[in-house]
Amino acid sequence: MSIARNVLLRASRSRWLAERFMRRPFARRAVKRFMPGEELSDALGAAKELAPSRIGVVITRLGEALTGESQADAVRDHYLGAYDIIKRERLPVVVSVKPTQLGIDLSFDGCLAHLETLAAKAVESGSQLWIDMEDSPYVDRTLDLYRKVRSKYEPIGLAIQAYLHRTAQDVDGLMDLKPMIRLVKGAYAEPPHIAFPAKKDVDLNYIAVAERLLEAASRGAATPIFGTHDLSIIQHLIGRAGQLKLDKNKYEIHMLYGIRMQEQRRLASEGHAVKCLISYGEKWFPWYMRRLAERPANVWFVMRSAFMN
Repeated sequence: MSIARNVLLRASRSRWLAERFMRRPFARRAVKRFMPGEELSDALGAAKELAPSRIGVVITRLGEALTGESQADAVRDHYLGAYDIIKRERLPVVVSVKPTQLGIDLSFDGCLAHLETLAAKAVESGSQLWIDMEDSPYVDRTLDLYRKVRSKYEPIGLAIQAYLHRTAQDVDGLMDLKPMIRLVKGAYAEPPHIAFPAKKDVDLNYIAVAERLLEAASRGAATPIFGTHDLSIIQHLIGRAGQLKLDKNKYEIHMLYGIRMQEQRRLASEGHAVKCLISYGEKWFPWYMRRLAERPANVWFVMRSAFMN
């Protein structure tokens, strides 16, 4: 792991830094590049703007660990309301939620109940529900949540992180569910015995797992979603899908709002299923630091923002 990435990931866990950074006007200017606003209406407004380009949207409200059951209930109710708006306005939008937002640290069964409520609402709304993957202490519990929810509802998706050594085995273990998996590289600080420290090894593992998912898709046994901004990897996987004679609607490409937007539009215009991940909410500091850690060169953008009028 690079020194810059390590520093940014450590910074993401600092409440002291968060309190001071988030008060700075330049910080809000900088984060605007990756987040259209702090309210649900901001995210849905951006979704409407992307719709003519045939780009769908995945929304997630920022904020992770909670301190009480009432907060988890509030997150559940927030997303239930979001599904109502999505259905009413016929938006090409789906929801993604972290288990810690629904109180997994407080009660596994309570978190599961909230996820099942949201999954049922997603099905009723003609939408989807995505379960995000967090850092390594949550992996086993999140896999267990997904297995339980997916056995009752579809379409329910799960994010899987390619930088973990265990990922290929985890994917194989879900194949009996015909899973919908969004494969990402991973954005948390993990020790080398848990995650590949070198980018080249993460990339190699990403490609290997992605190809395994494409092969499963060719048998109708999985729906692969490629969550990466690496265009060389995307083109490689598109090529592999072509070799397997997979229709373009059998897999998707997901990218973050504000990153490679031109390429997102190009891929959508070529007939690929593309979705843009849009985050919103007041608790954006840890998420923003992890976005910078994915590409530390973006720190220069933040520095320039600090000197803008």
